[in-house]
Amino acid sequence: MVAVINFLNTIFWGYVLIYGLLAVGIFFTIRLGFIQFRHFGEMFRVIRGSRETDAAGITPFQALTISLASRVGTGNIAGVAVALYLGGPGAIFWMWMVALVGMATAYSESTLAQLFKVKNEEGQYRGGPAFYIARGLGAPWAAVIFSIALILSFGLVFNAVQANSIAQAVEGAFSIPPVVTGIAIAALTGIVIFGGIRQIATVAEFVVPFMAGIYLLLAVIVLIMNIGEVPGMLGHILASAFGLEEAAGGVTGGLAAAMLNGVKRGLFSNEAGMGSAPNIAACAVPQPHHPSSQGFVQALGVFIDTLLVCTATALLILLSGVMGPENELTGTALTQAALVEHIGVFGGPFIAIAIFFFAFTSIIGNYSYAENALTYLGVGNKTGITVLRVVVLGMVVWGAVQAVATVFDTADASMGLMATINLIAIVLLSGTVVKLTKDYFAQRQAGQEPVFHVADYPELTGEIDGEIWRR
Repeated sequence: MVAVINFLNTIFWGYVLIYGLLAVGIFFTIRLGFIQFRHFGEMFRVIRGSRETDAAGITPFQALTISLASRVGTGNIAGVAVALYLGGPGAIFWMWMVALVGMATAYSESTLAQLFKVKNEEGQYRGGPAFYIARGLGAPWAAVIFSIALILSFGLVFNAVQANSIAQAVEGAFSIPPVVTGIAIAALTGIVIFGGIRQIATVAEFVVPFMAGIYLLLAVIVLIMNIGEVPGMLGHILASAFGLEEAAGGVTGGLAAAMLNGVKRGLFSNEAGMGSAPNIAACAVPQPHHPSSQGFVQALGVFIDTLLVCTATALLILLSGVMGPENELTGTALTQAALVEHIGVFGGPFIAIAIFFFAFTSIIGNYSYAENALTYLGVGNKTGITVLRVVVLGMVVWGAVQAVATVFDTADASMGLMATINLIAIVLLSGTVVKLTKDYFAQRQAGQEPVFHVADYPELTGEIDGEIWRR
């Protein structure tokens, strides 16, 4: 099994996804006319005043914060540090590049998720890649594989990984045993997830802006403290990105190392094309009432995750001066050392607290994705959801006390499989994305509030729930 899993991970993450995710991002960027640049302002327009909803769904702002809860995890603290260590400052430039094209991918997959959403037994909106794979492509078998892979990776094992990160950080900063931390995290998680997706949305709506805001504020303070060094550091990032300088801290350097590590970390962090965020995008009541508007919301999520939060971590590290050939620190330890250099002994505990918030919100965000997948599999009733919640809590406690590499590698292979299926699906459905986008902006240019009209899409008859869109 170990040999098979390692082989699959080599194929998925060494070849298929690193190049596939980037290629699909470029494909949608070009096919949609550089939508993320030309219509960047639309991402904020659809969020403003988006706090209204109906009984069946959540608000676009809540959908954004839940997706950010999943995206903004320990990868934004530890993952960026690893990218810098292995690829040098230039890795950050390539993280920016992959996020910029990934915004077009995120727009496309979440637009499709909105279009093909359904109502569950309780009258709540549910959807995601499984639904557009089954309904849009007529491939229910692929949708089943996708759903199982998503539940295994995001719903179970990745939540164990996040719990493990919290336990290690808390033990290092406050000497609290991991088992105590694990039980506490499970208790807090249970309070939230047993309230359902609406409860998750309420928590994320308040916690995510707070945690991201405090972290970004600290980064701004550090930038102001080191303002004289910022222009030179930006030049340093660009020079390193194209192999003109060796990696500052690491083991390797040059163009290949900077590009590989920047692309990898960027993809892992923002999840564009993975097929995860569309699951919560489908639960929203879009404003305006058109599938494309939720696509813009999730494109903004990629921008915030990578261009803002990951960049904040990178600058905290680079401006501290703690990264160098003589320093073997990497991961969370490197970020903590950097912050200690900037703000003193409070830097270590601050990072531990940040990891707690980032990882805890990732746990509840990941769970919401798994619940959607359960709905597609036909076991999204009260019994099925209760079983899922109990298993998730068990994985949180288990993950806090031990890290089994083979299990985590299995989750990587599972995520690689679901991402591959999702990428193929959205490319095959790209014509629908293009038509929706043209329709949206044609109405904008006519001075109208965009509204999705079922009658304009006869080719989708029998594939989408027309009643949802007739309003």
